[in-house]
This record gives sequence, C-alpha cells and structure tokens, in this order.
Amino acid sequence: MNFKLSYKPFSERSILVQWPDKIDLKILKDVLCFKNQLERFYSKQSVYVNSAYNSILVIYPYAIDNINSVYSTLKQQYFDRNLISKTESKLWKIPVCYDEKFGLDLSAISNKTGLSKSAIIQLHFKPIYTIYFIGFLPGFLYLGGLDHRIAFPRKKKPRTNIKKGSVAIGGDQTGIYPNASPAGWNLIGNCPLNLFDVSNEKPCFALPGDKIQFFEIDLKEHYTILESVKNNTYNLQNELI
Repeated sequence: MNFKLSYKPFSERSILVQWPDKIDLKILKDVLCFKNQLERFYSKQSVYVNSAYNSILVIYPYAIDNINSVYSTLKQQYFDRNLISKTESKLWKIPVCYDEKFGLDLSAISNKTGLSKSAIIQLHFKPIYTIYFIGFLPGFLYLGGLDHRIAFPRKKKPRTNIKKGSVAIGGDQTGIYPNASPAGWNLIGNCPLNLFDVSNEKPCFALPGDKIQFFEIDLKEHYTILESVKNNTYNLQNELI
C-alpha cells in the first residue's frame, strides 16, 4: 500500500516526510520500512534518518541546493522500499508495580471513569503495546494500544519532578519515564528497570516497531528487581516476533 506523502523543507539541511496525521499500525510499518530503505540507500553517507508516529526527518550533512532533486530521490526510494526484507522485532516483558506509592493518579482515573483501581491496572497490563517512536526524553517509549476505557487527558498543570521509571497515561497513550523529569501524564505505576543507559552500546534496549507487554509486580518484587538491576543481574525477558 502506497500512502500519499508530503515532502517539506524542515531546515536548510533537512526534509520532513509526513504520512496521514493519525496513530495507525499500518502507517507505522510503512514509516519503518521507508526508514530502513533510506538508511540502506544512504549507508555510505552521513545522512541521519529519524522517525516518529507518522513522519520521517531526513537530515543531510550539507545544505540542500536542489530541493526538487532531493524530493525526486526520496520519492523513488519510497517506491523502492518493498525491496527491503522485513526486519525482526521483539516482544519485551516489562515489570510494573502499581502500588499506590507510585500510582498517584489511579484514584483520579478511577473517579472519572467509574472503574475500580484493580480494573484499571488489569486493563493497563493486559494489552500488547507497540513502540511507535522514542523521544521526547532519551529512552521515552511512546506506546500505542492503550485500552480506550482508561484513556485519560494529560494534566493541565504538569508535575515538576517525578520518579525515574514512572509509568503513566497521557490521552490514548501510555509510556515510561526513563529518568526523573517533569511530567504532564497521569502516574499509575513504576518500572524498576534501567531503560536508558548511555554506557551501553545500545543505550535504549528497544526499537520502534518492537512490542511491550507489562506484567504486575508487588512492592517487594519491585525492590528486589531494583537490587538486581543495580548488581547487573536482572535478565530482561524478550522474544522474537
């Protein structure tokens, strides 16, 4: 399936390629397929390709002189993208503690939706989520697939600082804050893992297109895993899909 894409200058050295403006699994697959094609095509050049929900930003190491020529190249690569074999993705099993020590907004979500806290927790860890892209903080996973019954608006007044590993809901998305930071999403739990580590060859363990499945742990298990992570003995579970 070929989507109708738009191509726009983003700066003197970059082009923004956009798909229809919605969160959609078919669009994500097409975005990642095109990204793979461009990375292969530009493999011998210092061209950086970054993807989001429904867009790709192509950054060149030089100012673009002939933008129509660049557009033509990008469009041709889009039509050639199906020549690339599909890449493997992984399903990651991520522990989350939903204790009220961490789930500071569970009561607010419960009061507004009419669902019990235990029902909200089950609806949160039951789905298998898709990683659509990684940002706004390094290692922050934007996850699609949240049950619509627990979708909840972002806060009008963000918190100035939340705990590392906070698991939260913002609109119809969920995600994990990899480090302590300000936060405008609603906190429902905490993940004890170190999700972003600059000392690793791959600072972020996952990639866009990978899947995430949460599993519930209690407060005692949370502390136990924290110690394992500190001692580098925790084995993050994953399987190829």
